[in-house]
Amino acid sequence: MAFLKLKLHWQILIALALAIIVGLLVGEDGHLFGMTFAALFDFIGQLFLNALKMLIVPLIVSSIIVGVASLGDADNLGRLGAKTLGYYALTSLLAILVGLAVVNLIQPGVVEGSAQEVFGLSADASELEAEFADKGADDIVAIFLRMIPTNIIAAAAETQMLGLIFFSLLYGFFMTRIAPQYAEAQSNFFNGMFQIMMRITDLVMRFAPLGVFALVAKTAASTGLEAFVPLAQFFFSVVLALGVHFLITLPLLLRYLGGVSPLRHYRAVSPALLTAFSTASSSATLPLTMECVEKNAGVSNKTTSFVLPLGATINMDGTALYECVAVMFIAQAYGIELGLATQFTVVLLALLTSIGVAGIPAASLVAIAIILSAVGLPLEGIGLLLAVDRILDMLRTAVNVTGDAVGAVIVAKSEGEQGILEAPVGAAAA
Repeated sequence: MAFLKLKLHWQILIALALAIIVGLLVGEDGHLFGMTFAALFDFIGQLFLNALKMLIVPLIVSSIIVGVASLGDADNLGRLGAKTLGYYALTSLLAILVGLAVVNLIQPGVVEGSAQEVFGLSADASELEAEFADKGADDIVAIFLRMIPTNIIAAAAETQMLGLIFFSLLYGFFMTRIAPQYAEAQSNFFNGMFQIMMRITDLVMRFAPLGVFALVAKTAASTGLEAFVPLAQFFFSVVLALGVHFLITLPLLLRYLGGVSPLRHYRAVSPALLTAFSTASSSATLPLTMECVEKNAGVSNKTTSFVLPLGATINMDGTALYECVAVMFIAQAYGIELGLATQFTVVLLALLTSIGVAGIPAASLVAIAIILSAVGLPLEGIGLLLAVDRILDMLRTAVNVTGDAVGAVIVAKSEGEQGILEAPVGAAAA
């Protein structure tokens, strides 16, 4: 019972440690009542992955429709809104490209041996490789064709996420542009659906420690510690990519678009960054982020009250970067070299899903499941990531909050605000 009273991230960390120990002790041939432990772990892990997959379609549809409708409903798509959304799209895209460059350079998932031998994965790597072999630059045209599905129900059934996301964006946009009595009914329905999906997601994530235990224990039992060497390389790749975005990309934007000192800005928002790292929640950090940006950086309340809450909902630079690196790592683990068209799909979906599912618990897991399904990779690869996900979650949340704070300064400067980063630093820290 004491275990259940711990916060979820502590439960997951404890489950992770136990999974490695138990997996190494029982090994691949350990039995219980005639069933191997590996088969038992696989059964429990598959249940957890199926539950994640179950969430994908209703969650992404409801979250995007509600998010887009709320923007239009508040009449926030004016000049300030256009600048903010443009900045968020730019930084998320730059973050994804940084992650793509790093993971292609380091190739953490490329190992000697098959995916079954090294990682304990069950999917047939040769079949997957044959499926991806014929994909090339010409498939980029097909990607854009898939963005407009001929049958939205079939697209949902086949998990064609590009079509679903495009349809949801259109639906949310026009939902606020019909007669008020119909718009209100639609808004109530999809808000209700979104709230229900949030509750179901919360329920599924309550079983995350059990899912983590089963998936990691299966890997440890099947491969020993061999699989954790590539995981360490994956961890380093993500940290390096996040570091490049945090220390190079965002400071350059701050200097040349905002015209302010990156060092002074980072010092001004450091209390929010530390809080984001410790809580791994952009939403929980939002009040402190607003206080730091307004009091320490000198941005007006008008700008902070629009840019930062919107950023906490849709701007997830670190999450988008992580999704891209994670999917490429899983493809490399199966020995699959993703072509230009598939990598373009990964970039596009990482950009869209970082917006669409950012505000939900364990957003990255759901988003990665969406991208894997879209490009045809098995969801079992998610089990590889859970061993290092918690610490990376803390790091990418800090990057997410940094991107929001930088955006507030750049947008404020573009609006002609004076006194940015001239206020005395340290007021909010007290």
